[in-house]
Amino acid sequence: MLSVRDVSKNCGKGRRTVPVLQNVSLSVDSGGFCALTGPSGSGKTTLMNLIGLLDRPTDGNIEIGGTAVEHLTVDQTAELRNRVIGFVFQSFHLLTRYTALENVALPLLYRGVSKVERRNMAITALHKVGLADRMTHRPEELSGGQRQRVAIARALVGDPALLLADEPTGNLDSRTADEVFSLFLKLNVEHGLTVIIVTHDPTIAARCPRRVVMRDGQIVDDDSSVPKRVVSA
Repeated sequence: MLSVRDVSKNCGKGRRTVPVLQNVSLSVDSGGFCALTGPSGSGKTTLMNLIGLLDRPTDGNIEIGGTAVEHLTVDQTAELRNRVIGFVFQSFHLLTRYTALENVALPLLYRGVSKVERRNMAITALHKVGLADRMTHRPEELSGGQRQRVAIARALVGDPALLLADEPTGNLDSRTADEVFSLFLKLNVEHGLTVIIVTHDPTIAARCPRRVVMRDGQIVDDDSSVPKRVVSA
């Protein structure tokens, strides 16, 4: 599903150039579940942005679903991102004037999907995250956990192969965070969705089947030795 080979990312120019990532390599199989963790400034979000095709590396190669991305045009990159990748962020980024159903259906508008099909696909996505009874509610009428579930449904509505979540439980209390994370595990197990989560929360990281630890722009540990009981949803 994902292959990152010798990727580096620099910021700035000339003498002010700062290496953010240094020769990072990472592979995630289809159906994998991986946490990117480490201290603030370790390069987690930068790597996530490169994997999500929101930025380009200074050096190295990235393949997603067998497609090498370094030579893609801007339009080709956007098409691949829209077709293959779903995003979930710490801030929910929901439009307050829209219902949950309308928020979830919105990405399909840019694909040219018909109104009837958009609605049906959005309903299916909301069922997957357990919000079938909240479709007509607006964000202010939902709890924090419910808002994040809407955001997850929006990420799922296009049927992506890869789900990227950047601190998805960062704005939630511990109980709600546990419920949302359990949903990620369920989606991974029941639907075969490949999931990569950026998290600084050691409790969340400990429940992931694979933990990749970053520090100073490099991967310093790659641990997949998590007991089975930890990863159950």
